[in-house]
Amino acid sequence: MENHERFRREVATWLADNLTGEFAGVRGLGGPGREHEAFEARLAWERHLAAAGWTCVGWPTEFGGRGLSLAEQVIFHEEYAASGAPARVSHLGEQLLGPTLIAFGTPEQQRRFLPPIRAVEQLWCQGYSEPGAGSDLAAVSTTARLEPGAGGDGGPGWILNGQKIWTSLAHVADWCFVVARTEPGSTRHHGLSYLLVPMDQPGVTVRPITQLTGTSEFNEVFFDDARTEAGLVVGEPGDGWRVAMGTLGFERGVSTLGQQIGFRRELDGIVAQARATGTIDDPVLRDDLARARIDLRILRAHALRTLEREPGPDVAVGKLLWAGWHRRLGELAVRARGARALTTDGDLDEWQRLLLFSRADTIYGGSDEIQRNIIAERVLGLPKEPRNTTEERR
Repeated sequence: MENHERFRREVATWLADNLTGEFAGVRGLGGPGREHEAFEARLAWERHLAAAGWTCVGWPTEFGGRGLSLAEQVIFHEEYAASGAPARVSHLGEQLLGPTLIAFGTPEQQRRFLPPIRAVEQLWCQGYSEPGAGSDLAAVSTTARLEPGAGGDGGPGWILNGQKIWTSLAHVADWCFVVARTEPGSTRHHGLSYLLVPMDQPGVTVRPITQLTGTSEFNEVFFDDARTEAGLVVGEPGDGWRVAMGTLGFERGVSTLGQQIGFRRELDGIVAQARATGTIDDPVLRDDLARARIDLRILRAHALRTLEREPGPDVAVGKLLWAGWHRRLGELAVRARGARALTTDGDLDEWQRLLLFSRADTIYGGSDEIQRNIIAERVLGLPKEPRNTTEERR
């Protein structure tokens, strides 16, 4: 459509005109495994985006967004990725919490938190996974209890105790949206609440986790009598499972189309590397590279097909597809490099880093095993995996 092409030109032109001068050096920086790269410069870039109205483009206009259609959102994310613009630093607030507050939050919560998210003045992290629960969100054991005078303003508040893990960007976040058990004796998805918790307080400790790549963009987070206001529960107390599932649905949104542009760029780089090293002459590697190209097209077709549907359990299919694809791409990267991929002068090159970090793709955000259970039980209607009968009765 002509108006879509006009919008595509507008986005591409703005990015080309603005990724210059002080922002020229941030091109291609950041992203999974590389969040440490030029963080302050990327933060300044994102605030520049906000000042021009290019953050939260899919939010309704009444909440400060542009109210773009799905097609326009796809165009924006594709052009953003194609321009080489840096990975976003506020995506957890913009892509996850913001839509969650729009869908489930109170007017007061929306007025308080949406404007600073849109302006990139407030960074968020996600408190879901735990050491004893892994990808099984219903098994969380972090607790929160409502106590008089615990809200910080003399009113009632929640007191949290427990530990979260794999908490991306917690070391730079101002706030965390936390799933905690607020009904003593409850199990599984019952008795959970979705709380908004400030990170800058004595009861919160953030401990970086060093990864195989040598970087540490995700962390352990400990809550030791940490506090938050009584009114900072999204939805009703005990309704946290429904709200948390809503957040996961937003996580698989239109930004995945931009992610796939980045995947295509990585695949093109691997093909160029194979040509440079001569490994392209290996017919098995050639076939695998062709298969990767075909599968990437399938990823795009699946993402486009599911965009207009309400977020639901079938989003697990998309996560399962891209995580496995990207992990295989990391293996292709070192095969294309040949013997040189086995050595390092102390710093990993981009292909070695891709191999190592992509090992996590099938684990974080819900492991492959969890995704398959969701698809089997909630999409296909197959019998549930056997669990402790006492827990099921509760």
